[in-house]
Amino acid sequence: MSKPVAKTNVARLLDAAKIPYELVPYEVDESDLSAIHVAAQLGEDVDRVFKTLVLTGDKVRNFVCVIPGAMELDLKKAARISGNKSCDLIPMKELLPLTGYIRGACSPIGLKKPFPTYIDETCQLFPSIFVSAGQRGLQLHISTSDLIRYASLTLADLTL
Repeated sequence: MSKPVAKTNVARLLDAAKIPYELVPYEVDESDLSAIHVAAQLGEDVDRVFKTLVLTGDKVRNFVCVIPGAMELDLKKAARISGNKSCDLIPMKELLPLTGYIRGACSPIGLKKPFPTYIDETCQLFPSIFVSAGQRGLQLHISTSDLIRYASLTLADLTL
């Protein structure tokens, strides 16, 4: 019998909002925190496992992009959609103080403060997707429409 999964802040927020979800544990490999590895551990299509990236721009200081795990973020598209001329990923050392999450566990739900957040439009191809549940080794399986609505995500073309 497997041990019960501890509730994360993400799960508590969704519980309070009465939004259904599933917490799905996976084996963490500290040397490979990629969404591709996570998808393999889950036995899921990597296109349904989304990663959360935090960026900084020249006009809109901080914003978030949520993209399919195997895809690469197009920084020009991200800058344009967020109202910036240029943008880049925030330095790793800023991730925890800014979001409350560590690398490999950043979720679009429950960030320390609200940031403009964009999700790649390919999410609409799936009735449900996976995003981090806020800790390494735990994914959140949630209805795509519930995630978009609850986290106030804006659909956009974000990938190369």
